[in-house]
Amino acid sequence: MADLAEATPSCLTADELLAGSALRFEVEVPMPWVDNARGATRVRLRPLTVADLQLVTRAARENGALVAALMVRTAIEEPKLSLAQVNAMPVGLLEFLLAEVNRVSGLAVAPPALEEAAEQPLARAAHVLATRFGWTPQQLGEMTLGQILLHLQMLRDDGARDA
Repeated sequence: MADLAEATPSCLTADELLAGSALRFEVEVPMPWVDNARGATRVRLRPLTVADLQLVTRAARENGALVAALMVRTAIEEPKLSLAQVNAMPVGLLEFLLAEVNRVSGLAVAPPALEEAAEQPLARAAHVLATRFGWTPQQLGEMTLGQILLHLQMLRDDGARDA
C-alpha cells in the first residue's frame, strides 16, 4: 500500500494538479474601454477554482444575472473591483472580461471542438428534432436514444412519402 501513496513519474502529484490555480494572466483590454492618461491597458486575472464557482452559483441562486458579474469580480486581481463597480461596467466590457475569465479558467470551448461536437450524430439528430418539433434541450435530454431514433425514422418515412 505504501507504493500507492508515492507519486510515480507518470502520475502527477496533488501539488502539481493544484498549481494551475496559482497562475496569473495579464489581459489586454481593447478600445474603446480604455481611457486613461497613463496608457495602461491591462487587467490581471486568475483562473476560477471549483470553490469559486460553487460560491458564485450559491450567491447567484436567486438572481442568474449576477453570475457573470460575480465571476468577473472574483477573477480580477488587479485592479481590485467591488461588485458595484463591476455592475457599473458597460455590458460589452463585462462580456469581454467574462470571455477572458472563461478562457483562463478552462471553461471556454475552442471553435474546432465546438464544430466537432456539432458534427456528432446525436447532436445533429437533436438539432433536427428541435427544429422540426420545437422541442427544448431539456425535452430532448429526457428522451432515450431509442425514442430519438424512432422520431428520426418517422421523419425519414414522411420525407420518402412526400418525394
